[in-house]
Parts: sequence; structure tokens; C-alpha cells
Amino acid sequence: MQDIREVNFDGLVGPTHNYAGLAAGNLASLRHEGLTANPKQGALQGLAKMKALMEAGYAQGVLPPQQRPDIGALRALGFSGTDGEVLARAAGEAPQLLRAVCSASSMWTANAATVTPSVDAPDHRAHFTPANLQSSFHRFLEPETTARVLKAIFRDERHFIHHPVLPATPAFADEGAANHTRLCAEHDEPGVHLFVYGRKAFGDGREPSRYPARQTLEASQAVARQHGLVDAQCVFAQQHPEAIDAGVFHNDVIAVGNGPVLLYHEMAFLDEEGTLEALRARMATPLIPVRVPHEAMSLEDAVGSYLFNSQLLTNPDGSMTLVVPGECQENEAVWRVIQDLILAGFNPISEVVVKDVKQSMQNGGGPACLRLRVALSQAERDALDGRVLLTPALHEDLTAWVERHYRDHLIPQDLADPELARESLTALDELTGLLDIGSVYPFQLG
Repeated sequence: MQDIREVNFDGLVGPTHNYAGLAAGNLASLRHEGLTANPKQGALQGLAKMKALMEAGYAQGVLPPQQRPDIGALRALGFSGTDGEVLARAAGEAPQLLRAVCSASSMWTANAATVTPSVDAPDHRAHFTPANLQSSFHRFLEPETTARVLKAIFRDERHFIHHPVLPATPAFADEGAANHTRLCAEHDEPGVHLFVYGRKAFGDGREPSRYPARQTLEASQAVARQHGLVDAQCVFAQQHPEAIDAGVFHNDVIAVGNGPVLLYHEMAFLDEEGTLEALRARMATPLIPVRVPHEAMSLEDAVGSYLFNSQLLTNPDGSMTLVVPGECQENEAVWRVIQDLILAGFNPISEVVVKDVKQSMQNGGGPACLRLRVALSQAERDALDGRVLLTPALHEDLTAWVERHYRDHLIPQDLADPELARESLTALDELTGLLDIGSVYPFQLG
């Protein structure tokens, strides 16, 4: 077998990180709308988590944020004049649009793309499909730059292949790896891909009534076809509509898998038993389900704590570590579940590590939202372009970069400040040099 390791590529929190309350169905985002954000603290919290995992021996990568504000998007919507005039006019006439084009939501790279490792692909290359994120305008702005970033890093065509974004229509609504989990015995062995969808675009089925279902079955099936996956490698399961209406806008808010382990809330899937049976039928190794019943943890506590939006990581001895946000420790019922049901259960999860990512959490993203999982062989890791695998030196450089360029407080009213736009572009221009990924932003491409 190849020496395949899972690399977690975390998104850097961008300089315009703010609480705009843009995401329908994301209760944390809506709850903190209008509050003062701290972009510097958010970026440093993210880097601290990356550093801790790197020092613990896990492979850790970095992905840059998007160019924000996206003044080009405002110009496409009819705003004209200098950059400052465009921002001022948008602030006066359409403040929600200004908030959208300033969103730092690309920090949640679980939504950036869906990835199939080379060990599962028929051509033995790693496959990437950027998510179209068409369900919300502020995220719909991301895929073009995301595709350039991924192609800049995973450039070597001998090892990597990049697919086009799916059509940005409701029928093919795609939210990336937040609704995709790969289960396997070991990372270097063939896996089974669990695609979770919220609704069918064509055909009947149950749908949520309060909040939108962001992923379609048809989008998941299309990504699987792009990557050359066959029926025996895939399970398509519907997310429970009641969970979506409770604020579970992506599957990674209610379930997390790693290796043969699937940690999930009993309300994660509309057909729980059918989903487990389909996984068992396709997996070469026994599935290890870790089920959290509703009576032990309510959906409200699951969404409030983001327990299932934790990172589940494999250790060299085969045990697993669960990296949870601090909010899990603050919730008595959730902390009891971790101690009594997860750690004391018959499963490989033997350790829980608590990390403070509060700036991200208050906008609706926990540790798992902040990373894109990419299983890579040694040859593939050697073929990466740029300086994107975290080292102590890179962490030190990125920390100094944040300290130089980021503000320590930001409210939505600040987004019209043309100086913020200049600060952001200056920071991003320097960042592409630090990461050695070339020109990936619109302002760099002219």
C-alpha cells in the first residue's frame, strides 16, 4: 500500500471577517448578526489550532482567503464610480449586498470542494470539484477563485485532476465536502463515499419546511460521476428534514466520519438504518457507528455546541482524537455525552482535545468547517506547489502577517471603508508571496 496520509487544509480567516448574519438556517450566524467581530483574533485562533495539530503529528495545510470586498461583483450589479464610490453607494442603497461581498465565509473550506483520493479513482489521480455554493449569494462568489487556488497548489497533472464547477442552478446545488464523508479501514485502502443530500431536484421526497436544503441528490451524483466513482463505492443518504429545520444546514453539523468510524446523531439521516446497512454492504471493513440518541443530546444542543462539527483524527496506534470547540465543554449535556457515550464506548475514539475557535463559531463554523480533508500519498505531497504545508517557520510567518495587517474589531458599518479594502488587498498580495502560489486573485490578474 501507498503511504497515504490525510492532510487537513485549513482556511485562513480573512481580513474582512464580520458578523453579517447572511446564512439562512445557520442559527449561530443569525444570532450574532451585527456584533463586533475581531478578524485578528479569528485568524490567530485558526492558526493556533493548525499549529497544535501540526505539533501533535497530524499533516496540516493552509488555504488562503478570498479577495474581499468583491468590488467586481458590485460593479456587475450596476454600481459604478471609483472603488470608494462603489462601496459608499452599496452601503447606502443595498447594505445587504455590501455585507455579502465582504463575507469571509471562505474560511470554512469544508465547503470549498469535494475531493476523491487517488486510491479510489479509476485513473489513480486525486480528483477535485469546487462547490458551486449557489444556495447563497455571498458564497456563490467563491468558486472561481477557489478553483484557481486549488489548481495552483494541486498543479501536477500526473497526480491531480480538476473538474468544472457544477451548473449554478437549484437543481445542482452543491456545498462541497460538508456533505461528503469517506469511510475506510485505513486512508491508504479503498474507501466508501457517503454523500448526504437535503432534497431531490427531480422527483418527490420529504423536504424541510423552515430552512432551505442546500444540497441536492443530483449534485452529489454528478460529483461522483465526475470522479469516476461507481455504485459500489457510493452511498447517497438524505439528511433528516427535521434536523435541517433545527439549524443543521450541512451534514457535518450532525455527523462526522473517519476511517471506519461514523459519529452521528440519531436525527442525522432520514433513513438511519438504511444508510448504515448500505455502508456495511459496501465497506471492506466493519463499520463502527457511534450513535448519539436524541434523549442524550437534543438537536438544539448539537447545533449550539457543534459537537459533530469536530475533527476526528487517526493516531499512529490506530486510536482517534476528537478535536472539539470550547462550546462543547461549556455545555453540561454535551460534555457528558463526550465522556460517557463517546470516550467510554466501544470505538477507537480515546481522546478529546478542546480548541478555542470562538470567532468562527459565532459565525456558524466549528473545527471541521475550517478544514478540507485531502488524502495524499507521499509522491502527491511531494508534488504540491507552493509553501502550503504548515511548518513552524510558516506558522511564524503567517502569525506575523496577521499581526501586521488585521484589525482587531470590525462591525458591518466598517465594510464601506475604502481603507479596509486597501488593507485587505495589500495583505492578500503579500500572502500569495508567503505561500508561493502565484497570482490567484482577480486584482492580481488584472
